[in-house]
Amino acid sequence: MQIMKNLRLFITIFVMLIFIQPAHAIKIGLITGVESVRLGASNYANIINSRTNHKVYTLDPMRNYEFKAYGTKITIKIAGKYYNLDSDEIAIRPNGNGFVSAKNRWYRGIFIVKNVNGSLVLINKLNIESYLRGVVPAEMPSSWEYEAHKAQAIAARSYALANLGKRAKWGYDLKDTPEDQAYVGASGETDRTDKAVADSYGIVLIYDLKIIPAYYSASAGGHTVSAGKVWERDLPYIRSVPSYDDNIKKNGHGVGMSQHGANNLAKQGYNAYQILQYFYKNIRFARINQSYYQ
Repeated sequence: MQIMKNLRLFITIFVMLIFIQPAHAIKIGLITGVESVRLGASNYANIINSRTNHKVYTLDPMRNYEFKAYGTKITIKIAGKYYNLDSDEIAIRPNGNGFVSAKNRWYRGIFIVKNVNGSLVLINKLNIESYLRGVVPAEMPSSWEYEAHKAQAIAARSYALANLGKRAKWGYDLKDTPEDQAYVGASGETDRTDKAVADSYGIVLIYDLKIIPAYYSASAGGHTVSAGKVWERDLPYIRSVPSYDDNIKKNGHGVGMSQHGANNLAKQGYNAYQILQYFYKNIRFARINQSYYQ
């Protein structure tokens, strides 16, 4: 019986594999509505005026700099003085494979700093797979089962891509908090969770040929709930099912995958695809077009 179940799963995954059109890199809001931020980089990093695309300054490695809103512009503090960068938006691009730093963490990709109505917004722009390397260990303990990590990676990738532009008002796609998805940058990466991201490279959940926002929460208290119970709108791929989270007190909205339930199912021998097909009904698996990552 288990062999037949796995065979049916294999057919579902690989016969139904399709290609989704590529999209732009993801933008994650790290800080919103502050007067100043302290930023740095592991390597030399260029500050680019986003309006002219010209380099205006080079940051020294392993040093923090204060950036401050000044009217509608952005200033940088160097040797005790503030210098006007003459733009309401800048990008900080580290040389080579360097990292950028903020909030006592390292991040892949680049930083974008925007002056929005006199306050600064800090954005981390990076490749979706690099982003996921900082999401999975933030959303699940690295000690949990590998198949649970893999299910989390696929669910998080689907949620992110289905919600591109969600917070466009602020110039980014998602927050770095559980309000969207917890994200701790490169500082939180682990070998175990990196492997789950790499082994599920580009795979997403689709329904009716569209990527779904694969909602999940820490635990559902014994039963997941339908979307309509929470957001007044039912979703055809989400229904109430036993959550297999050992009746752990509900933590979160309870819609979609229970993270504790996913880990318990993994302990019972379920693989990531079986876990996801259990929590999300009538979904298929698709792989993102390779050109997305180029």
